Amino acid sequence: MRTWLATAAFFTRRMGMKFSAVAALLTVGAATALAQPAGEAAGGEASLKLPDLSQVSFFNGAIDGHKLLLIGILFCLFGLGFGMAIFMRLKNLPVHRSMREISELIYETCKTYLVTQGKFILLLWAFIAVIIAAYFGWLSPVPGKSVALTLPIILGFSLVGIAGSYGVAWFGIRVNTFANSRTAFASLPGKPYPVYQIPLEAGMSIGMMLISVELLIMLFILLFIPGDYAGPCFIGFAIGESLGAAALRIAGGIFTKIADIGSDLMKIVFKIKEDDARNPGVIADCTGDNAGDSVGPSADGFETYGVTGVALITFILLGVKDPNVQVQLLVWIFVMRVMMLVSSAASYFLNAAIAKAKYGSADEMNFEAPLTSLVWLTSIISIGLTYLISYFIIPQLGSDGTQWWKLATIISCGTLAGAVIPELVKVFTSTESRHVKEVVISAQEGGASLGILSGFVAGNFSGYYLGLAMMLLMSIAYYMSTMGLALAAGMLAPAVFAFGLVAFGFLGMGPVTIAVDSYGPVTDNAQSVYELSLIEAVPNVKAEIKKDFNMSVDFERAKHLLEANDGAGNTFKATAKPVLIGTAVVGATTMIFSIIMALTNGLTNVENVAKLSLLYAPFFLGLITGGAMIYWFTGASTQAVTTGAYRAVEFIKANIKLESAEKASVADSKKVVAICTKYAQKGMLNIFIAVFFGTLAFAFIDPFFFIGYLISIAIFGLYQAIFMANAGAAWDNAKKVVEVEMKQKGTPLHDATVICDTVGDPFKDTSSVALNPVIKFTTLFGLLAVELAVKLAADQGTTLTRVLALAFFIVSFTFVYRSFYSMRIKQGAE
Repeated sequence: MRTWLATAAFFTRRMGMKFSAVAALLTVGAATALAQPAGEAAGGEASLKLPDLSQVSFFNGAIDGHKLLLIGILFCLFGLGFGMAIFMRLKNLPVHRSMREISELIYETCKTYLVTQGKFILLLWAFIAVIIAAYFGWLSPVPGKSVALTLPIILGFSLVGIAGSYGVAWFGIRVNTFANSRTAFASLPGKPYPVYQIPLEAGMSIGMMLISVELLIMLFILLFIPGDYAGPCFIGFAIGESLGAAALRIAGGIFTKIADIGSDLMKIVFKIKEDDARNPGVIADCTGDNAGDSVGPSADGFETYGVTGVALITFILLGVKDPNVQVQLLVWIFVMRVMMLVSSAASYFLNAAIAKAKYGSADEMNFEAPLTSLVWLTSIISIGLTYLISYFIIPQLGSDGTQWWKLATIISCGTLAGAVIPELVKVFTSTESRHVKEVVISAQEGGASLGILSGFVAGNFSGYYLGLAMMLLMSIAYYMSTMGLALAAGMLAPAVFAFGLVAFGFLGMGPVTIAVDSYGPVTDNAQSVYELSLIEAVPNVKAEIKKDFNMSVDFERAKHLLEANDGAGNTFKATAKPVLIGTAVVGATTMIFSIIMALTNGLTNVENVAKLSLLYAPFFLGLITGGAMIYWFTGASTQAVTTGAYRAVEFIKANIKLESAEKASVADSKKVVAICTKYAQKGMLNIFIAVFFGTLAFAFIDPFFFIGYLISIAIFGLYQAIFMANAGAAWDNAKKVVEVEMKQKGTPLHDATVICDTVGDPFKDTSSVALNPVIKFTTLFGLLAVELAVKLAADQGTTLTRVLALAFFIVSFTFVYRSFYSMRIKQGAE
């Protein structure tokens, strides 16, 4: 305990918090952990036991499930090799020294940020470790196993989850900081195809590496961890990766928008060009592009893929009673995951061949066109392979032999959504869309005010169309689940399983979804690297490039291509966000069902089943509370951006040297990075503790109140995220239309769209994207929190749980209060 308090004391000194406050938090957590003696009967997550995969054979008895999945490890290694091969190719591409120096400076600042964030995440993990220790160490140990053995394993896998999210985020930054300078250099001859090819290669490298690492870890647990331990290890792993993704996504989102706003506003204040090398905020903005738009999505995608899988595994173990059927479904799901790697790689190579033939030597190209064809090609190939593999893996599932195509159809609803949703998003966010043009037209006469209102319209309309699209595809999945699945598989609540499979299908082209999302930060950074390199001012640079690289240079054409490609990057960054948030919400349904199963004894407790109703007041009150939490979170994350951006602007305005310097000093640039990091961590700390203790408080009030709360944050979060992401993207691309198509930089119209974009920055890249890991973390952590509450209520009485609920809520509310009142902008320089 003294070690915990010493750690808290050290951290509070750095963050400016009162030591007594955090000591109180940890004391309450420790009290919960010690409230129950060791050795109690097990239940819930501790009792999840994987069946013996070798007991069922596939392909007419040719191979058992265990050996079949061992082959899957080879495909994971192929995926890792694919990612590393592209990584090495990007590293070895030609680049001018002036551009390479800038990209390495960006990487060094990113590295400093990641190291700082890693230490911060480990501190946050200490909070989670208390609850994991309380649950698996005292209240619900793994049946028949030594706590001294099981607890370190489960805690260890939670650290593995964090390391996975953190590791793929670091890999993503390294790939992107290779690709940004190479893309900028490749633009110099004035041909569009290389400017498109390099960012996509970088994205595919990240996507293949991310999915392969995730699948390899999960296969390791499935194949090599004893069945008694595997269930808890999956839960620990999922909580760890969810924590890592939440911290990196939220803090990264705050960081990047502080830097982006601080840098962008200088264009209006000093009438300088975008990415002006004299602006000390530009390096921070480039770092933020990676911290928010690369680190965040990489960690988020890693966590989304893992948590969705854990949700389905948990459902199968709880909702399917026949061990043979459990094995069939588990093996089928993981074989399908291997198929995702194969289909994504095949689609990428096929699309690359088509794009090169069509655009390889072209002088003009629509950068969005080959990205769109890649998404649709992957979706079609994935759907085809889904039916083919299902036919061979589970042909005899059920007595009538028809379940294979019904389950394949359910997954295909999600895979189709992965292609349809980006198309709908482009209706509201593409530079070609009528909504984006409406923002521009509004701003021409009404300035930033009407431009902002038109963006609000785009975001709200997108919520309607995307919501209906998700509902329609989920309805088809529900209909298929009614066609004998409950009887054939002996499954409770087959509709819930169907919704989980839809979320699984969303990820059916995971590497490609990550690739087109990662395309954006590379294109954004490439534009910045070009400007910061001051390559046009290098003496005799055209002759030097001709001699060293045998390349003719057209600077004006290069700048035009980089700006146009950045618009495509903005669009496809926008398309990935609703896919990830949709996965979180649909997948949360399956996790919530796991909680319901535990509370209702497998739906056999009629009295408790009846509490899942509006007629049970706590359930209804939980529905109301979830919305309150979502709106607070939106405000808290935006407030952190506002305060940090104020301090960044304050520093930049005081230190920018427009007359006496060719470029900003490295020291000034690093100071802006430090400001961004400081406020990202202060904002993240308030948000994390409020969410953490809020989850405990609401779980301890009443378990059915908590279920209503989880359903509410999922639904409110879905629509809030869609609205904010698409409104923000519409404002962003409206600015891009003014810059690229209308060529009106420096005009009042440009100033108006820049202001629109600064409003949209925290909308699309801070609050909306962070709702995805917040929903999943709350639901996953809620699995343990609600069972902890139920155990304590049964053994110690409801008085204790109500007192703890009040204590937890007071702590949560304190940090909700702090997230505004301690983050307010205080007058005067720091």
